[in-house]
Amino acid sequence: MLLFTRRPGRRLAWTAAAVASVAALSLSACSGADPAAGPEGGGGSAITVFNGATGTITENFNPFSPTALQPTLGVIHESLYWYNLASESEPTPLLATGYEWNEDGTELTITTREGVKWNDGEPFSAADVAFTFNLVNETPELNTTGLAATAEATDENTVVLTFPEKSFMQEPEILGNRGIVPEHIWKDVADPVTEVNSNPVGTGAFKVKTFSAQSYALEKNADYWEKGKPAIDEVRYISLETADAASAALIAGQVDWMSAFLPGLEQLLKDQEDLAYVNTPGLTASIYTCSNADLGCEGPQTDVAVRQAIYHAIDRTQLNKLAGGGFAGEGSPTLLLPERDAKWIADKDHAVAPQTADTAKANAILDAAGWTLGSDGIRVKDGQKLSLTIQTVTGWSDFISLNDAMKQQLKEVGIDLTPTQLSWNEWNANQTGGTYQLSLDSIGLYASPNPYYPYNQRYHSDNTTPVGESAISGNFARYANPIVDAAVRAAGSTNDEAEQLKQYAIVQEQIVNDLPYIPIYVNSTLTEFNTSRAEGWPSNDDKYAFAASWKAWDNGIILKTITPTSK
Repeated sequence: MLLFTRRPGRRLAWTAAAVASVAALSLSACSGADPAAGPEGGGGSAITVFNGATGTITENFNPFSPTALQPTLGVIHESLYWYNLASESEPTPLLATGYEWNEDGTELTITTREGVKWNDGEPFSAADVAFTFNLVNETPELNTTGLAATAEATDENTVVLTFPEKSFMQEPEILGNRGIVPEHIWKDVADPVTEVNSNPVGTGAFKVKTFSAQSYALEKNADYWEKGKPAIDEVRYISLETADAASAALIAGQVDWMSAFLPGLEQLLKDQEDLAYVNTPGLTASIYTCSNADLGCEGPQTDVAVRQAIYHAIDRTQLNKLAGGGFAGEGSPTLLLPERDAKWIADKDHAVAPQTADTAKANAILDAAGWTLGSDGIRVKDGQKLSLTIQTVTGWSDFISLNDAMKQQLKEVGIDLTPTQLSWNEWNANQTGGTYQLSLDSIGLYASPNPYYPYNQRYHSDNTTPVGESAISGNFARYANPIVDAAVRAAGSTNDEAEQLKQYAIVQEQIVNDLPYIPIYVNSTLTEFNTSRAEGWPSNDDKYAFAASWKAWDNGIILKTITPTSK
């Protein structure tokens, strides 16, 4: 099987045959690392993490780089606050202890934490925060979030960001999605875009100890500002030759933390007393549709009736059993997470998508729209057959299973579905360029749980382009609705939750009807742990962080929370 990448994050999947071969794989899968031996060169506590790296590891600890190694953000470089996307909660203070907007949302005043040191011993201050945001503002290549602000440190522990217009909804990106860098180091960096930052100076709980193309190690920051943390002395990150080798390493006790979808997981782990897992569903597997004929989309999916019929004709319970291993959660036509985001869903009838097929309703919708059943069982309208192609990536085994099952389900209502498998590059080019009819992908994990972020990115017409141009801002469905645009804009100009909910209700009424993205289910994010060396991992009862081993920011919280096992 292949390691595969999806936009919101990374996930591993294995076939049953790969899991069955675990016992046959040698213990050398982890490049010779022995976690039980403790930190390199002596005793102490150590854990080994596999976060999906296969082959050669490229050194890059630049917190501004989209290809930085995963522990760069959260473990080495910290943000001002941390947002838990696994559950509804207030942001957790890190390098800041307070913030306040002015009344019109054009100034954000941040109070920074006292007594923090960079891991080279130099003091941290508000000047470092101001320098970081000004560097981003002045360097377009670093400004991936559209930040339009200048920053000024007014004293040692106060920084003020000034915006040209109301910017309340930039708050999570500023507070929780920007690694702060030391001015005394980065002011001398010739090119912050290409800088590798091989000896990163951060405020996080760990710092780099050793690096090689096969693995690298972090050691605890003895001067970390949160007293008594971290309790673990060393964290090793490894690369494996193949993703399949990770399951062998887990069973053999050579990996302590990894995220993978393993068929028959509970059966596989039931006799392994030192292994545990947590499921943190957070990504909604969805059918993307090129929905807008006015922007050049072609095919039956541009008819809203067809999209509605697909929504009602699929049997999500069956799809979960066939492709989700029974671990998937219920998705919502609002594109929010029903459990975490319940307060933001205005109409509770739209909280979750139907879990079983309603073929009668789907047929009635198509009949009313003029799609008549042909002699071959496929519907037709104005000489056009209701035939659709749905794309996914070669090697995405669960999505391939979804497409195969939906082909049979949709046939029941006269829709002919043809699944195709493409390379990731071709699949991505089709989706961003609009040269597709249907595409299978996931939606989720934004800057914060506030619906502004998915609604602005996926549905606002500012974030799309005509077919043939790249819609890199995220509205791949080419959806355009002036009612939605106005409501999203209004929600983004206020921090009044009651007013935001009113605007989101307007958005939801439109998108639940139009369905440019058709939800299937909330994908499982299964993460496995070895508890023989460390305990205190997130659990199904305590999702204190999003547990995936590939998830930036949350990793920093988890690694400073776990402790050496006492048993």
